[in-house]
Amino acid sequence: MLIETALPLTPEAAQQYSPLALAFLGDSVYECMVREQLLREANRPARDLHASAVAHVRAAYQADASKRIAEMLTEAEHEMFRRGRNASGISVPKHAATADYRKATGFECLFGYLYLCGKTERLRELFAVIWAQSAESELGGD
Repeated sequence: MLIETALPLTPEAAQQYSPLALAFLGDSVYECMVREQLLREANRPARDLHASAVAHVRAAYQADASKRIAEMLTEAEHEMFRRGRNASGISVPKHAATADYRKATGFECLFGYLYLCGKTERLRELFAVIWAQSAESELGGD
């Protein structure tokens, strides 16, 4: 279960953080959700869990996940994603495509924003769609 933020911020207060600061937080929120889901699905060696987690938190996967939830986003959520995607000062690692890394940053920015606002139910809703579609893809349903 995702830890609730102790003192949720208003959307206006959360928007005062830079997109990269929100992405910093959102990265850990999303990774925690992935790790918890993997652990709940199977009691496997930590090495296997780690490898699966890495596959789900890499930039290309997050960029794809952002497409999966795009139609579900409210106007405010889409704006947070856009702010993160378009943030200046992003250093793209050599192993990631620039477009994927920017979308992943937008995705993380959105997750950080929702977490700061105390919208954990919304986070769970978005995550459930991402995870379900991911499982479908792994089974050849996509």
